[in-house]
Amino acid sequence: MKMNPLGRTGLTVSELCLGTMTFGTQTTEAEGHAQIDRALAAGINIVDTAEMYPVNPVSKETVGRTEEIIGTWNAANPGRRGDYLLATKHSGAGLAAVRDGAPITAESIPTTIEGSLRRLQTDYIDLYQFHWPNRGSYMFRQNWSYDPSGQDTSDTLANMEACLEELQKQAEKGNIRHFGLSNESTWGTAQWLRLSERWGWPRVASVQNEYSLLCRLYDTDMAELSHHEDVGLLAFSPLAAGLLTGKYQGGAVPEGSRKSLVPNLGGRVTDRVPGAVAAYLDVARKHGLDPVHMALAWCRTRPFMASAIFGATHMDQLEHALASVEVELSDEVLADIATAHKAHPMPY
Repeated sequence: MKMNPLGRTGLTVSELCLGTMTFGTQTTEAEGHAQIDRALAAGINIVDTAEMYPVNPVSKETVGRTEEIIGTWNAANPGRRGDYLLATKHSGAGLAAVRDGAPITAESIPTTIEGSLRRLQTDYIDLYQFHWPNRGSYMFRQNWSYDPSGQDTSDTLANMEACLEELQKQAEKGNIRHFGLSNESTWGTAQWLRLSERWGWPRVASVQNEYSLLCRLYDTDMAELSHHEDVGLLAFSPLAAGLLTGKYQGGAVPEGSRKSLVPNLGGRVTDRVPGAVAAYLDVARKHGLDPVHMALAWCRTRPFMASAIFGATHMDQLEHALASVEVELSDEVLADIATAHKAHPMPY
């Protein structure tokens, strides 16, 4: 499996990352443990989670359950914690299920990290990420009406500085090794980088934003920042919440699928999506490729890609995704993908 740099940390991450957001709802503890075993055996060396997980749905009753499942795997496999990089996230403002929607602050960081360490049954977190910025962002379809003019620059920068100082303390204690962002913008990422450079505090190693054949917001300014600042993308939803598999075409809703639980797939279901998906399915069919393999292999071709995070409700889906590492896309395939993208640039 191809390995890519994790920012300027000196670490490398596998081209695929095991996502775990269904562990505890759609995926049982036993299945979750089996998935971790299989992923590591296949060469994956990074597992991503978050304090708010599992999803589908997110609820106060289940918050933290995914971390607990990873924790019981860690407890059952002493000596294997060093076999993989563990990434988790601190939830931000507005999510009522976690701290009643409180923002990320220097004061919230220590107790949040302590909670994650306890649930994960580990002494350290390799990559500690802020799940989304307190000020909001254009992610999750908010780009259509995004307006940052109400943001207070001085308050935002003061919060960033205070949070970085606390992260430095956590790093000195050995609780975290590296720092990452999620659902961030170019301006926001640049400010985190500027402040960390000024004070010598933890530097952004990666940004976890949505990225797929159907969602390519990262291709513009964030791509340039990634190149110049060595901040790699950890792409979430590289299969567009399952849309790129083709399983939802024609209005189909397989039993137990994500769409059966979240009908609009987080705003990804629009009138333009079936046509866009069909265009990519046609490319895969033309070149004799499995659409899942094509979508994941395409992520590998992107110059800013550190790792593509995929989730699997069941083991057969995990095995299917793993096979994508054997697929190489020809120039002809990439040209056809580019044509499809120009015809369907922003389907949701």
